[in-house]
Amino acid sequence: MQHQILSALPIVLVTFICSVLIMYLMRKVAKHIGAMDIPRKEEENRHIHQKETPKLGGVGIFLAFLVGYMLFGEQSIRMNSILIGSFIVILTGIVDDINPIKASYKLIGHIAAACVIVFYGGILLDNITAFGYYFSFGIFSYPITILFIIACTNIINLIDGLDGLSGGICSIFYITIAIIGYYQGREGSLVMILTLIMLGSTLGFLVHNFHPAKIFAGDCATFMGFIIAVITLLEFKGPALISFFVPVTILGIPILDTFFAIVRRLLKGQPPFQADRQHLHHQLLGMNFSHTVTVLIIYAIDILFASASICFAIIHPVIGEILYGIIFVLVIWFVLHTTIISDKTPKQTEKFLHHIFPKKN
Repeated sequence: MQHQILSALPIVLVTFICSVLIMYLMRKVAKHIGAMDIPRKEEENRHIHQKETPKLGGVGIFLAFLVGYMLFGEQSIRMNSILIGSFIVILTGIVDDINPIKASYKLIGHIAAACVIVFYGGILLDNITAFGYYFSFGIFSYPITILFIIACTNIINLIDGLDGLSGGICSIFYITIAIIGYYQGREGSLVMILTLIMLGSTLGFLVHNFHPAKIFAGDCATFMGFIIAVITLLEFKGPALISFFVPVTILGIPILDTFFAIVRRLLKGQPPFQADRQHLHHQLLGMNFSHTVTVLIIYAIDILFASASICFAIIHPVIGEILYGIIFVLVIWFVLHTTIISDKTPKQTEKFLHHIFPKKN
């Protein structure tokens, strides 16, 4: 295990340094071309920042990713499809960061990127084995995989509302996949190379993005979600449901936050993707937690999901199931005592969390 960790360090370290340095350049480029996030005061707006901030951090992650691939990756049809799909996602994000475009236009770009992965790269969610039964999706594997890629591509962008939030959640995902992958003896595989390259690139971005952020990922945060989708599909090439279930559950926070947002808006008769101020991070900020503490609380919750996945995959499924059960109870309790779905008062949740994270006088 020590040898495996040492072999991973150069990949993570090189991409981390490249990402840190590239972000300085991207901050200047964003200002030069006008890709700036300008604070908006509307009540419905979900952004918290108070000053103009460059938005091309996602491009910096992509460029560090390319350096990592050139140094540590191996050429293949699959890798070519990932590079082409990533370029389409990044290009779509850059256009939107400079001059916002309609959601339908962005969706076209994401569909095109997903199709490259599916039809050129041949990366498919085509069958699954669960509870002793084998399920083949047949012709439906193509639309199912495309929809999955599009969902992951957007889910990180949707929860990217605080400094360091999207980058931290993605980093937790990559670290967890790396731990599971090395335990399963996947050192040197495509999924592990991608995971380590993205880990270094995202951590380098976090140096500039943690509060107070000097650069945002912008709409190019979709690149992080896109690669997470690819890694999940590659990780899925195992014998059973857990090979797909485990990476998905690591994304518990963004998945649940997006799900609650859609339910909340539908109950209010609003469009499901209309921005509001009821996301998980808004709930915590409303309890008078600071920006940094709010992000750290969300990290802690996401680490709990990741720990459950690690236990389920490499220690013992029963331990993982117990942790998943505890998380489920906590999620239900949180939903019932916040306005994340309803208008119920969050006082009980606030009291509990302040007991764990006391406020400074």
